[in-house]
Amino acid sequence: MSKIAVVFPGQASQYVGMGKDLYDSEPAVRRLYEIASNEIGDDIAKISFEGPVEILKETRFTQPAILLHSLAVLTVMKDSLPMASLTAGHSLGEYGSMALSATLNFEDAIIAVVKRASYMEEACRNNLGAMAAIIGLEEDIIVEICKEASKIGVVVPANFNSSNQIVISGSLPGVESAGRLCKEKGAKRVMPLQVGGAFHSPLMQTARIKMEKFLEGLDFGKPKVDIVPNVTGRAENNPANLKGLLVEQITAPVKWYHTMRYFKEYGIDIFIEIGPGKVLAGMAKRELENAQIINIDTMSDITNFNSVTVG
Repeated sequence: MSKIAVVFPGQASQYVGMGKDLYDSEPAVRRLYEIASNEIGDDIAKISFEGPVEILKETRFTQPAILLHSLAVLTVMKDSLPMASLTAGHSLGEYGSMALSATLNFEDAIIAVVKRASYMEEACRNNLGAMAAIIGLEEDIIVEICKEASKIGVVVPANFNSSNQIVISGSLPGVESAGRLCKEKGAKRVMPLQVGGAFHSPLMQTARIKMEKFLEGLDFGKPKVDIVPNVTGRAENNPANLKGLLVEQITAPVKWYHTMRYFKEYGIDIFIEIGPGKVLAGMAKRELENAQIINIDTMSDITNFNSVTVG
């Protein structure tokens, strides 16, 4: 019997027009966008479908838009999506996992992400920061370089995306210094990222505090599918622990490579990415060489998926 992982993408997977065909297909999907628009105070459907891209890239819109797209796919697919063995999400995508596993209902997941995006954007405005992807340098060397560069300004490893790519995050001086040191140590590339601020770093502490207070008021149910949180890279099914890890995630690194390694050890042979783009599917091809990799983004993807028996 197949072992299936269902995963959800995070920020930077967005594109103008994403989810429009799903929105047009079913009233239940349109209701999800209404919930988010009411909470945001802006028309998230219009921003998602028409842009402009500069507005969609704003954190307060990007995060809810991506989650809505993922939840729209789940809503349209209903029971045609096979039962997952494990689920995970990259950063904000973890809320998609919470919804898939029924740890959070869809409405609570949407409202939580709207709050998260607002808090993180506010933290970005108050603490200017940057992120950069380091290609082709060992993890332990990058960790030590961040410690050294932190003498100039805060900088930490933020995303362990693959064995070959680690993203660093922090203050402008810290990231610039760490980038230079990484090049000196033999990194193949150091790529500054076009992001709103220093995500998954100590500069997000104010957002973490506010998110902790907000999540205290939400009920987390026992997950129907084990979730692999970003903070640990190991399966978890305790609701209280999952709530705490969602808070910790805001300032802690995303252990995505460790999650993929856990999937491999678990024996995952079908990997399904739900949401816009193919970022996670692309990374999975390198880390899960023998697994069947599937991305479900559009109505066409759903139709194609439903015409093939998985497993």
